[in-house]
Amino acid sequence: MKEWYFEYEIQVNRPGLLGDIASLLGMLRVNIVTINGVDQGRRGMLLRAEHDVQLARFEQILSTIETIAVTKFREPKLRDILAVRHGRYIQRDADDRKTFRFVRDELGLLVDFMAEIFKQEGHKLVGLRGMPRVGKTESIVAASVSANKKWIFLSSTMIKQTVRNQLMGDEHNANNIFILDGIVTRRSADERHMQLVREMMRMPTIKVVEHPDKFVEQSEYSIDDFDYIIELRHHPEEKITYEVLEKNTFMDEKSQGDMFGDGFNF
Repeated sequence: MKEWYFEYEIQVNRPGLLGDIASLLGMLRVNIVTINGVDQGRRGMLLRAEHDVQLARFEQILSTIETIAVTKFREPKLRDILAVRHGRYIQRDADDRKTFRFVRDELGLLVDFMAEIFKQEGHKLVGLRGMPRVGKTESIVAASVSANKKWIFLSSTMIKQTVRNQLMGDEHNANNIFILDGIVTRRSADERHMQLVREMMRMPTIKVVEHPDKFVEQSEYSIDDFDYIIELRHHPEEKITYEVLEKNTFMDEKSQGDMFGDGFNF
């Protein structure tokens, strides 16, 4: 079975238009998997057919229909699948095509997006930018659950600052999701932690780095090494600045050190 994405813009909005398209697909033995409005005046469909010729014949007939304009007819991309599922497209940077933008009200869409990435096999490096308390770590964990993957924190400030310097048991499994805080890792003086990070980066698995811009500072890695960059904001106009982030990390270190000693380091 072959899946295809079909999107069209309505030119003449008349009663029965969708029914006519659905009937045409039925006659060609092409199944509609999912259908939804994806933009103002646009509708998207995920289609499934046993043979390519069925989809090719449908595309030929579409060119003769004047009431719609076909905007996309292709193998479905991740953004297409999520657009049909959620009714809107993920915002993508016009200059940097691997950068995707979300606001906090779109956490459900973000979790779904990351879960689809996490289901992929092999090496994928994901960077996540965002200010404090916007939902970065929670979204990563929720996406891991949705993808049925185990998550491993290599460095984190969640609950208490954590800096790992070794993996244990099945934590070496390439099916795990490895999460690290770029600011905490950059500030760490533990060479064993850095060696673990290098080992993790070589593994054919999914890695998620919060604050990727700080992670690549004074390291052998660069932003170009990332497959996806995700930006999460409280509102679209919010500016992501690292002065506040580093100050918060320093205060976390100080308060946690006062309460618990030197934090978790294992």
